[in-house]
Amino acid sequence: MSAIETHEREHHPFLQHHFEDMGQQHEASTLGMWMFLSTEILFFGGLFLAYAVYRNMYEAAWIEGAHHQNLVLGTVNTAVLITSSLTMALAVYFSQWGRRIATFFCLVATFILGSVFLIIKAVEYHAHFEEGLLPGAYFTYHSALAPKVELFMTFYFCMTGLHALHMVIGAGLLIYFMRRAWRGDFGPEYYSPVEIMGLYWHFVDIVWIFLFPLLYLIGRHA
Repeated sequence: MSAIETHEREHHPFLQHHFEDMGQQHEASTLGMWMFLSTEILFFGGLFLAYAVYRNMYEAAWIEGAHHQNLVLGTVNTAVLITSSLTMALAVYFSQWGRRIATFFCLVATFILGSVFLIIKAVEYHAHFEEGLLPGAYFTYHSALAPKVELFMTFYFCMTGLHALHMVIGAGLLIYFMRRAWRGDFGPEYYSPVEIMGLYWHFVDIVWIFLFPLLYLIGRHA
């Protein structure tokens, strides 16, 4: 190893020993995240496929179930997540330029918006429980299509619940990155963790963009 390479390794405290340089480490990290997201796409894809099959079988029940969703809260949550994608993208941008304070506050804004989303979703869950729409022993909704509506609500809670779990994990990661950003770990030579976090966050937001029309907008045109 040359003296220049040795100096480069010593100059970057976050360069892992099994990478030649920061560029290689960045590419490997990004590829790893894309591979992880591909497995997530397959995971959610299976749910979307099952949802599509049952919606085709029980369209009337799906429309009835969708009309029990709070369209206003769902729309607000959609706007909240789209805004959080903007603040996350700004966090990546500022980290690339080494702007510590701006990066920190953009991450804080993303965390707050994510928390608002989860709070609104908790309010929706509570309303469904009060209406007797929680599948299982607490399902007390009465209708000619009640069994099929219960199936719709099972999909609703599974899909939105898994999405919310991803949001909770993302919020925990944001706290970790907020601490690192405040410490000044990120800059032009080392910003890949924030960029990878951004990929994860954007993926979670995109999943919701699909969930919103599938669960809230069915039959609304009528």
